[in-house]
Amino acid sequence: MDLGLIVVLVLAIVIVSVIAGGVALNRTRGTERGSLPGEGDHVIEVNYNSGGGGGSQQISYTIPRDPQKYAQRFVPKGKRK
Repeated sequence: MDLGLIVVLVLAIVIVSVIAGGVALNRTRGTERGSLPGEGDHVIEVNYNSGGGGGSQQISYTIPRDPQKYAQRFVPKGKRK
């Protein structure tokens, strides 16, 4: 193959990739995940049923909305001040 053709094809792939990335970013703008920081907790309820007789579990998790309190949960208990 000709070196010029390879360069043109590589440039075309790069340009199409950049355009596709820009379109994807614009399409998802304003749909960010998560919640705003604040007071209180989120409560997440998990219900699991494995089927059959009596194989279900129910668990509730509380997740603080404050980012500092959330981060403190990942610090080992011996390291807390």
